[in-house]
Amino acid sequence: MTYEEVLSRLFSECDEGYREFHKKLLKNDKIEVIGVRMPVLRRLARMWKGETERFLTFPDEYYEVTFLKFSLYALLPFDRFCEGLSEMVGLLDNWATVDGFHAPCIAKHKEEFLPYIRAFSRDGREFVERYALVSLLHDYVEEQYLPEIFAALEEADGSRYYTGMGAAWLMAEVLIKCYASGLTYLKEGRLLPFVHNMAIRKACESFRLSKEQKEELRSFKKATNGGKIPEKG
Repeated sequence: MTYEEVLSRLFSECDEGYREFHKKLLKNDKIEVIGVRMPVLRRLARMWKGETERFLTFPDEYYEVTFLKFSLYALLPFDRFCEGLSEMVGLLDNWATVDGFHAPCIAKHKEEFLPYIRAFSRDGREFVERYALVSLLHDYVEEQYLPEIFAALEEADGSRYYTGMGAAWLMAEVLIKCYASGLTYLKEGRLLPFVHNMAIRKACESFRLSKEQKEELRSFKKATNGGKIPEKG
């Protein structure tokens, strides 16, 4: 399979209306979007499962090619996945690719993967830090890993929009799954007001918390004192 053949297939699946919609969601004018809907991309990823090494040689000219590259890379065995991970995360440049980059192998190697999360959570690059937070959300939201989660929440730079939103999403999941411990941490006030309040908002949008829990959470919202919401992109 050649790069040209991949592009030909992707362009044959193009939806112009979706292309414009998705470009607006990505908030990054530097990213070229073909306009392939997510169910189609996931189907193509399954179809090209054996082509990972070839995909890694393809240029990152289009969002869809990069998304497929990360989707296929995520299916590698754990040792091979970790081998080139530091280089791969350096290519992350949008929230959609980050949030779709979930490797099933991590679930069986949680302890071994923690050093990567610790390093990425203080990396300094917005989407690398978001990747660390989203990885914790996918595989680590349970009582025994809460110290790691709280440390990552404080290491990552929540003043940047996509990192801050990733932190809020993670904290909301902690509140949903580990309510008592999550609330105790939230009450300590260690998170930035934007992250703190957005976590409460996201948790309260869930059907997994009771009405009483949501009312309690809302009582701990922080005053922003005119602080700005981080800008996107």
